Amino acid sequence: MAGYILRGAEKSIVLSAQQADALISSRSGDAALLFLLLQRLNRGASPEEIQKTLGFSTLQLSAAEHTLQELGLLSAPVPLPPRPSEEHPQYSADELSDMLETDRDFALLVPQIEEKLGKKLKTADLQLLAGLYDHLNLPADVIYLLVCYCVQRTTRRFGEGRRPTMRQIEKEGCLWAQMGICDQQSAAKYLRTMAQRQEKAAAYMHALQIHDRPPVDSEMYYLKQWWEQGFPPETVALAYDKTVFQKKELNWRYLNGILRRWHESGWHSVEEVTQGEQPAIRRSAPQKESEAQARRDGADWMRRYKKQ
Repeated sequence: MAGYILRGAEKSIVLSAQQADALISSRSGDAALLFLLLQRLNRGASPEEIQKTLGFSTLQLSAAEHTLQELGLLSAPVPLPPRPSEEHPQYSADELSDMLETDRDFALLVPQIEEKLGKKLKTADLQLLAGLYDHLNLPADVIYLLVCYCVQRTTRRFGEGRRPTMRQIEKEGCLWAQMGICDQQSAAKYLRTMAQRQEKAAAYMHALQIHDRPPVDSEMYYLKQWWEQGFPPETVALAYDKTVFQKKELNWRYLNGILRRWHESGWHSVEEVTQGEQPAIRRSAPQKESEAQARRDGADWMRRYKKQ
């Protein structure tokens, strides 16, 4: 895992042998430069900032990003969904009626969605559903998986009986469309990924002694950052203990600061943290012993002087 280590007052970028081998095998200088810059910044950066810093053209940056993504060194960016009110057409009552009469897939989809949401779809709801089906070209079976996912997510977050609105479903549908989730295979793959992410997040929340709810978006930002940096839940639990000891409660920013310092030092497992913090303790003990010996030597010299 790449990161920082401290050498004196200066920081050094650390790359694993696997990362170095991947960059070398790619034979792409642009990809290597981009990776080094991102590790050096250790934060998000706009394409304009990267192009200005490296002198890259838009084409160079795109090619370098694609290379790093293929090497598994850079996650593909998640596109933002368009604003539904600006991007989607408005369907008239006659158009909706025509779709229900002439499009069998859409006609069969409506009662399935109503059953999952536990309510009769109003005209405004049908307009949003038609936008997903007709405007974004999401197949009926994919829309059904989308609605099931949104229902499960809302239930998990707010409890049984709560259901998402069609506006919330439409927003998630826009995201699916932009990610190219347009068939059952890609939808199933995405749902597996999200399930793994939820399982992983639950392990980290458990390490933080939070057992009764899933993380909110701002908490998920921290969790995702920690596991991408290579911290297992056990190390997060250790940082949690240190945070509560100092702050008397969970403080996300303080805990993140502890993990950031460990990441910059190249410590990620509990063993690495424990071993990394031991030298300071070992150095202090000989120093105290040396000072005590000096005091004893001084006292012995004074006794000998008085006897003369």
